[in-house]
Parts: sequence; structure tokens; C-alpha cells
Amino acid sequence: MAPDKPSAQPNGTTFLIRVQFRQNATWQGRIEWLEGKKTRPFRSLLEMSQLMQEAWEETAGIEPGKEFASWDEKDEVS
Repeated sequence: MAPDKPSAQPNGTTFLIRVQFRQNATWQGRIEWLEGKKTRPFRSLLEMSQLMQEAWEETAGIEPGKEFASWDEKDEVS
């Protein structure tokens, strides 16, 4: 496995991701949000991406769910 490497995002949010297991066709491990000084375990890629989204929204001061795709009718494509 490759050494841990921080992932810098455009808005300055940086994560250190440690994949500990690959099980049930997904990753499991720990994600560290460097600027927020928080570390959380994740049980799937979906859970990891939700933690990243939450950090981005908090960093940018965005109302949760407004920056990313949503199921609102106004976003519906004809």
C-alpha cells in the first residue's frame, strides 16, 4: 500500500486518508481533517465522502446540502 498522502482540496480543506481494510467491495479506515483537527473512522467510500462533504460545507460556510447535487425539484432536468 502507498504511504499516507494528504489530499489538498481547492478551498484549502485537507484530508489524510488511511485505508485499513478493503472489504465488501469498499474501503474502510480513518479520515483525518487536518484544518478541523478531527479524525473519524469510515466504513465505506460513501461514508468517507459524506464526511468530506460536511467538512467542505463547514469550511466554506455553506448551508448543508446547497453546494452539491440534491433531489430538489428546482434542480430537475427535463
